[in-house]
Amino acid sequence: MTAGPAAVTDREVARAVELLRAHADHPSAALALNGATHRYQGRDADGLVAYTRRGRRDVVQFAAPFAAPAERGRLLDEFLGRLASGPGAPPRLTAAQVGRADVGLYAERGFTVNQVGSTYGIDLARFTSRGKALAKVRQNVNRARRDGVTVVETDPGDPGDRRELDAIDAEWLAAKGRHVKELSFLIGERGGPAAPLRRTFLARHDGRTVGYITYSPVWGSRPGWLYDLTRRSPRAPVGTVELVNLTALGRFQEEGAPWLHLGLTPFAGLDDRHEPEGASRGMTKALRLVAEHGRLVYPARSQEAFKLKWAPHAIEPEYVAFQGGVRPVPLWHLLRTTGSI
Repeated sequence: MTAGPAAVTDREVARAVELLRAHADHPSAALALNGATHRYQGRDADGLVAYTRRGRRDVVQFAAPFAAPAERGRLLDEFLGRLASGPGAPPRLTAAQVGRADVGLYAERGFTVNQVGSTYGIDLARFTSRGKALAKVRQNVNRARRDGVTVVETDPGDPGDRRELDAIDAEWLAAKGRHVKELSFLIGERGGPAAPLRRTFLARHDGRTVGYITYSPVWGSRPGWLYDLTRRSPRAPVGTVELVNLTALGRFQEEGAPWLHLGLTPFAGLDDRHEPEGASRGMTKALRLVAEHGRLVYPARSQEAFKLKWAPHAIEPEYVAFQGGVRPVPLWHLLRTTGSI
């Protein structure tokens, strides 16, 4: 396995997509196709492991192994063995965004597992924009429409649209500050190997593109689409993002898609009921502290509020698993990987 960015070939991507279609049951599984993400394909177990390297000794895995339920433990063992086979001390593995059904895989292998946040999903068969629950969404959408915002689905390969989306990205990064860098592991991306699978809806105002949202496919028991990457110009009128998402949501409903997933919010929905046996008490306290007071560390409350105002029908805990217990350096690399610091 290489230590640098993953070298992606069309054949490798096609096989990865095939494995995800067959085995993935995680709402954010398409993130395993990001261009800078490594993908280990099983030799003895049919499936793949998505991961990135951090520092000299740390590996951060995205979700649990993507394999049939009966094969996930075997694939995890195979991957751990592969990591341990290199020269020097074996890397330490931290698995982020592990679903509840896979917590036992890591606990059985001596990992310390804690809830890290929650993921949200909308059942499109039951969704309606009417009623009190969606009042704030309707208010913002109507305001954007009065201001003249329109939404279209676009081909991200169109050169003209691509230039406009590049300009939005540049504005967004500039507004965040010169030290902010784009993440490429636990959030979506424009372009990359998964580009042909993604859909992009953009907002226009006064003849200019002022924002966009990309959506990635979701496979498994709750198939549909993942609200993936959002970018908004500082000039975009209030309600632009809500109008884009409501437009896309309506399109997905018309097409018969079962679910729209809103993705993980770290530090949100933390609850003692979700903590597995053997969870680190210190880690639990630290995560709750960030959830309550860590606006400068990560905007968990604002992200959670945005997702909750869509009245999601499913809110599920997600977990982080530390090989050998919670230690400062792996925790640091996890926070850097998730963009929390």
